Amino acid sequence: MDRALGWQRAEGLLVFLGGLLIFWQTGSGLAWWAAVLLFFAPDLSFAGYLGGPKVGAALYNSVHIYGFGAGLLGLGVLAGMPVVAALGALWLAHSGFDRMLGYGLKLPEGFTATHLGRIGPDA
Repeated sequence: MDRALGWQRAEGLLVFLGGLLIFWQTGSGLAWWAAVLLFFAPDLSFAGYLGGPKVGAALYNSVHIYGFGAGLLGLGVLAGMPVVAALGALWLAHSGFDRMLGYGLKLPEGFTATHLGRIGPDA
């Protein structure tokens, strides 16, 4: 594994753990099963690939960038809405989790082409 990729995966691990820690501190009162469902909610963006690789990559990336989760988290904290803050923390954790596993932001060439390299059986 190339060093830059290793560092990006380590960064993903830290964002994942940080997001979970923040989630637990939000006091949202979400049930564990709801938290698990919300954690995986960003993956619904895969549906964008029904519109082709460019649309799919744009939709996937728009919800998998760290800024999306951080923005929700900030909005929830500033507005005093713990459920929104919790959602943002889980969304941020999800993006970190994906990066930790090597799933990067998508390139318009197709789902398996990411900024971290190719993924899948042909990688």
